[in-house]
Amino acid sequence: MLALRASPAEAAPLVACGGAAMQGGAQLMCSHTDPDKPAQFCTFSWDLMTAENTSQVVQGSFLIPPGAANVQVYQGAGFISAITEPIVICRGKKSGDTSDDD
Repeated sequence: MLALRASPAEAAPLVACGGAAMQGGAQLMCSHTDPDKPAQFCTFSWDLMTAENTSQVVQGSFLIPPGAANVQVYQGAGFISAITEPIVICRGKKSGDTSDDD
């Protein structure tokens, strides 16, 4: 008997981000990877180590237009390292969708 297993579908992310924290500062940069797809509304959360050796979670949101590259979406001071990688979650409206209720 042949067993079939369903697996979730995966799509390439429309927003790619990278962050670093060192020498007293932290910066998060993002790019929209497909200029043919709609703008993306994103939120982020990032756990950073302060100069006082305590954990601080920074959070925010941003709108990134199609084709935008290397956009600085967060910059902060007083951090010596990242405790976690930044978590970035994005969503966009379907083409032609003009409603405000996502």
